[in-house]
Amino acid sequence: MNYQPSLLQRLKQKISKKFLLIFSVCSIAVAGIVVACGDGGYYDDYENSSFAPEAFVSSAYTPFFFTSEISYYNGYNLDDSNTRYNQLVVSEWNSWFENQVDTAALKTLLIKASAGNIDSAARYYKGKLDVLPTGLPELKNTKASKKKVNAFFDYLLLAKECEVYAVGPGDYWSYEKTPVKEVPADLENTLLKAVDQEKDPFIKERLWFQMVRYYYFKQRQYAANVPKIDIPLPAYFAKEEAAFPKNMMYYRALGYLAGYYYQKGEFAQANYLYSLCYNYSFEMKIPSRWSFHPQNENDWKQTLALAKNGGEKITLWHMLGSSRDEARAIKEIYTIDPKAEKLDLLLSRLVNIREAQGQASKDTSASSQAKRMATAAERTLVGKIAIEEKTSKPYYWNLAAGYLNSLSGNYALAKTFYTKGRKQLPVNDTLVMAQYKVLNWLLYLKTLKHIDAKTEAEMVEPLNWLNSLSKNKKSITSLRYNSAIAQSMTILSAQYKKQGDVLKAYFFTPELAFYNSNERIEAAKSLLNKKNKTPFELAMLNYYSINVGQLSYLQAMLLVYQEKLDEAIVLMKQADTVNRTELMANPFNIKIQDCHDCDHLADKDKKHFTVLSFIEALKTIKGDLVAGKDVSRNAALLGNAYYNITHYGNARVFYYSASVTESYGDSPFSIPVPYRKIVTDSKIAEKYYLLARANAKTKELKAKYTYMAAKCERNEIYNVQYNNAIKEKQYSWQFDFSKIPVGKYFSELKAQYSQTKYYQEVLNECGYFNKYINKKH
Repeated sequence: MNYQPSLLQRLKQKISKKFLLIFSVCSIAVAGIVVACGDGGYYDDYENSSFAPEAFVSSAYTPFFFTSEISYYNGYNLDDSNTRYNQLVVSEWNSWFENQVDTAALKTLLIKASAGNIDSAARYYKGKLDVLPTGLPELKNTKASKKKVNAFFDYLLLAKECEVYAVGPGDYWSYEKTPVKEVPADLENTLLKAVDQEKDPFIKERLWFQMVRYYYFKQRQYAANVPKIDIPLPAYFAKEEAAFPKNMMYYRALGYLAGYYYQKGEFAQANYLYSLCYNYSFEMKIPSRWSFHPQNENDWKQTLALAKNGGEKITLWHMLGSSRDEARAIKEIYTIDPKAEKLDLLLSRLVNIREAQGQASKDTSASSQAKRMATAAERTLVGKIAIEEKTSKPYYWNLAAGYLNSLSGNYALAKTFYTKGRKQLPVNDTLVMAQYKVLNWLLYLKTLKHIDAKTEAEMVEPLNWLNSLSKNKKSITSLRYNSAIAQSMTILSAQYKKQGDVLKAYFFTPELAFYNSNERIEAAKSLLNKKNKTPFELAMLNYYSINVGQLSYLQAMLLVYQEKLDEAIVLMKQADTVNRTELMANPFNIKIQDCHDCDHLADKDKKHFTVLSFIEALKTIKGDLVAGKDVSRNAALLGNAYYNITHYGNARVFYYSASVTESYGDSPFSIPVPYRKIVTDSKIAEKYYLLARANAKTKELKAKYTYMAAKCERNEIYNVQYNNAIKEKQYSWQFDFSKIPVGKYFSELKAQYSQTKYYQEVLNECGYFNKYINKKH
C-alpha cells in the first residue's frame, strides 16, 4: 500500500473540535477520543526508561512502542514507502518463475530499470533488437520458458508506465507541497483490456492492482482540479476482488481503496479498511497506521459500526490506542477478549508514557488535578486487570501495575503486585526475568530507610549485576537499565548523606563541594588505596571513575594556586600519568593580547612543559626570587606563569587536567562554582607584575609590567561582570564594555609611560586601551 496522506494531513493529523471530551493534558477518555500528548517530546526514552516493551510485546508491534522524539521506534520510518515492498515483489516473481531466473537480474529489471530500458530489453528478448542495452541483465540462458519471459516483460512494460504517476519523491519530511502528477487518460483502457484478457492468475492480479492504483491516482488528480468528477474505484474493486486470493497484493490494492475513501472525506470507511490492511502483515502496519485518522467521536463510532466481528473491533481499538487513549482502548479490548495480543502494545505505551511524564505536582491547578485523576484511573484499570488474571500474560500486568504504583509512591501496593508477578514469570525468559529484577531493585531502593552492614551485603549482588551490564560484561538485549543505575546512585548517595556518611555519599554521586576539604580528599584516597575492601566497597567503587592519581592532581593543582609549591610537587608526583600532561604553550611567556589558541599554534612544534616540570620550574624561579636573584625578571616570569594558568591565559590545560573539576568550557560560566574564583583570579599574577615593575631598571620594562598589571585588573572587572550575569541568569558574553571601569593601571600607563615604545605597541594592539586614550573627556 503506497498511499500516504498529503503533507498537510501528515503535519496536522487533524483532530476535530467536535470531540465529546477534550482534556488539555493527557488523560483517559471518559466519553470520547482525546488528543494525546504522549508523543510530545520528553527526552531520550531508552536512556531514561526502566520498562522495556520488548520484554512483553510481540516484535510485530515494535515500530509503535512509545517514543517521544520520532514517529516510529527503533529506526522504522515512513521514508521507505517507495521501497517497502521491493524485496517482497522480487520474491513473489521469483516464485512465479519457479526460481529459474537469477534473483539479482529480477531485482534489476523490476526495481532499478527505467521504462525505456525495459522496452529495449523486451524487444531484445523478442528478437526485435540485436544488442541488449548496457547495464541490463542477460536472461537468455534462463531455464524459464520463453512464454513466461515474454509475459513478464509484457506486464513490466505496463507497470513501468504506471510508475510515472504512482512513485513519489520519497521525502515525507519536505515542507514543499508534493505536486499532483498527471495520470495518462489513455492508460485506463489499456489496463482494463489487459486485466480482462490475462489468463495467468498471478499476472492478472498484478494488473488488477495496477488498475486499482490507477483509479486512486486519477481520483487524486480530479480531487485537486475537478472535484465534482468521480472515479468508479469502489465499483471496480467490488466487481473484481472475488477473483483473487486475500494475499499481500490484495491488501495493497485494498489500501488504495482506503485512500480513495479518505480523499472523498469518507473517513469511517477509510479507517476501517486501513485496519484490515494493518492486521494483515507487518509490512503493512506502518503505512496503514500512519493513514489511520479518526476525525471525531461520531466518526469513530461509525468506524466501529463497520467491524464485522470482535477481532476487527479489537484491531480498531488497538490502532486508536497506539497513538492516543491507551487506557480507553485497553478497557474496550479487554471487554471483548482479555487474552488479545493487541492489548500488550497498549499497556507498554501507557506505562512508558506515564514513566516519561512523571507524576503531577501537588499543586491545585486544574491541569495537575486532571493528571492525578488520569494516573489514578490508569492504576485502577491496570490493577483490576492484573488481579483478575484473565490475560495471556498475567505477570506482565502485575509488573506494569506494580511499576505504575511505584511511580506514584504507592510502594506497599507495588510490592504486592511484584510479589504476585514474580511467581508467574517465565523462568527461561532472560529478558523478562531481568526486567523484574530492575523494577524490584528500584522499589527496594525507594523503600530504603536506613543502610547498615546487613543492607550493604544485600545490595552487593544487584550493584555488581547492574555494573556488569553497564560495562558490557553481561549482555541482555533490549533491557533498559541506565535509568536504574542513575536512580541507584542518586538514592544511595542521598541516604548516606542523610546518615552522615559523606564519603560513601560522594562515591555514589560525586559532588564538587566534596573537594573543598583536603581531609575528605584524603579519606577518599585512603579508601581507594585500602587493601582488603569489603564486597560492598568493591561494588560501590565500580561506579566511581576517578582514581587516586587524579585526586592527587587536584590537590597539587589547588596548592599551586596557593603558592605551596613544595607540597604541590610531592602530590603531583603521585598523580600517575596525568602529571605528564603537556602544556600546549610556554606558560612563562606573555603577550599584549590574550589568545591561547594563537599561542598553541605558535608553539606547536616546540618542546612543551609537562605539568610536573612546570611546577618544578616554578619552584626554581621562586627560589631564585626569594634569594634575591634577578628579582624583576623572576617576578615577571612568576607573574606570567600565574596569569597563564588562569582562565585568561595560554595554559588552561593546567586546570582542565584535573578532570574532577569538569572544567572544559570556553567561558567562565562553564567553570564549576567551587573552582571559578580560583582559576579566574589574577591577583597572584598582579602581585608579581608589580614586584617586577618596582625592580625594573628601564621605563620600557616598567611600562610592560604596568600593562600586565592592567590586564589582571581588567580580568577581575570581567569576573565581577560574569558573577553579576550569573546571579541574574544571563549566561552571555555580551557585556556593555563602555560601562566597565578602566582601572588605575591604564591611567598609570598613560600618565607615566606614554613616551615608551611599549606604550605605542599597546596602543596599536589593545583596542580597549586605544578607546580609553581616544575617549573625549
